[in-house]
Amino acid sequence: MPHRPSPLPVRSSPSELALSRRTLLGGAAALALGSTAAAQTPAKPSSLQKPAPESNPESPGRPFRAAPATARLKPEPVAATPVWAFDGASVPPVIRIKLGETVRLRVENRTDKPLSLHWHGVRNQNPMDGVGGLTQAPIPPGGDFSYAFIPPDAGSFLIRPLVVGGSSEPSGRGLAGMLVVEEATPPSVDHDLTVLMQDWRLADDGTLLPFGQTAFAASSGRLGSLVTVNGKPVPEAITVRPGARVRLRLANACNARGTRIRFDNLKVYVAAVDGQPTDAFEPLRATLPFPPGTRYDLMLDVATEAGASGSITALVGNGLALATLTTGGEPVGGKRAAIGPIGENKLLPAEVKLQNAVRRDVVLTGGARLDKDKPAADPVYTGDPGKIWAVNGTSGAAGIPPLFTVKRGQVVVLALRNETAFPQALHLHGHAFRLLHPLDDGWEPYWLDTFQLLEGRTARIAFKADNPGRWALGSTVLERFDTGLWGWFEVTSS
Repeated sequence: MPHRPSPLPVRSSPSELALSRRTLLGGAAALALGSTAAAQTPAKPSSLQKPAPESNPESPGRPFRAAPATARLKPEPVAATPVWAFDGASVPPVIRIKLGETVRLRVENRTDKPLSLHWHGVRNQNPMDGVGGLTQAPIPPGGDFSYAFIPPDAGSFLIRPLVVGGSSEPSGRGLAGMLVVEEATPPSVDHDLTVLMQDWRLADDGTLLPFGQTAFAASSGRLGSLVTVNGKPVPEAITVRPGARVRLRLANACNARGTRIRFDNLKVYVAAVDGQPTDAFEPLRATLPFPPGTRYDLMLDVATEAGASGSITALVGNGLALATLTTGGEPVGGKRAAIGPIGENKLLPAEVKLQNAVRRDVVLTGGARLDKDKPAADPVYTGDPGKIWAVNGTSGAAGIPPLFTVKRGQVVVLALRNETAFPQALHLHGHAFRLLHPLDDGWEPYWLDTFQLLEGRTARIAFKADNPGRWALGSTVLERFDTGLWGWFEVTSS
């Protein structure tokens, strides 16, 4: 296994990978993408989506400003850290809407870098997907762009900067958030909470260390030295009512850090993975993989007595508490039914018919390499710092040709092969997929949009290409995406 340097005092193991029922139940560890020329011509809306209503076409949406700010990441007397934030708040925003409602925001870029926002996991209309350099022109410094779309699915989704060649810095400076689309009839809970993890690479004086190091991009990415939850250094202290039923929406917005999370003194049930509902189950050993871009919806009933406490712990070294849940206040009375599924998404097919699928190979190459004669040495990269990675022999950049083109409605099976020296976390835009069993004799019982592939391994994913447009497939480690680890495919309208 390659050495993976970590600025944290101790390292988590990133060797556990594929997101499947077996890895979820076993608590396996660790899991996106965005300068100019290839802006997308708007595609016709898919049958999945309704065009955002234009009853007032003169209204570009409420302002959503990305601009410099400060955040208290280290205690005084260290100065507050210069960051970038939305609407001046160091706490990442959580946008909540009901299923069927419109997201309508005018993003104002008041940073000094190009920007676009990807709605990670939303099966969006293609012009709204937010990949600067592929689905839209990047928003220049001082410029604006209006996003208006109706998410087709309920669920928990990430807001991540995604610009071809320039995603890592706006993310590493703090731009992140969550989009919560509530079900038309949500499950009854007493608390509906978001837990958004980020990490920060800080100097001793609290400033952010420089961006753009080739060594990071060619290996594990920009791993931070300080972890925050909801914009504050961990652990986040959360108080819930005794006997409460709690819905936890966990999301990993780190540039590169993947870990496992463990639930101590908390009996949780997984209700959704990557925003899509599943049969509720209790993970074995109370652990789950938690890579960048991944989201979980968890349900739990807390203790009925005041003062009871449990924690969500990242398995970094001896454990790093991300959040604590403590009971306090007025108890919740009455009895409830047992925790069960939160519903189903009837827009997704009941099965993926593989017999007539379009099959394509996708091969990942590049990155730093190991010296077999010096197994303890760090990986070394000596090539072009702007083209470190490649997909099917092409390093991702604006204007590259598609990996493949299919007609809307076709089933696609991708055989993804990782020929790099590192595990690779990948995100499929605009669609949800099934991870297939090795012999194509079945699939894991989850809809996913992100998964991780071990070095030297091949995995197959299947999805129905029912959303027209140009869609990215690439790394969720943003430094890798910036240096070529992505490609795109086209779904035609007919």
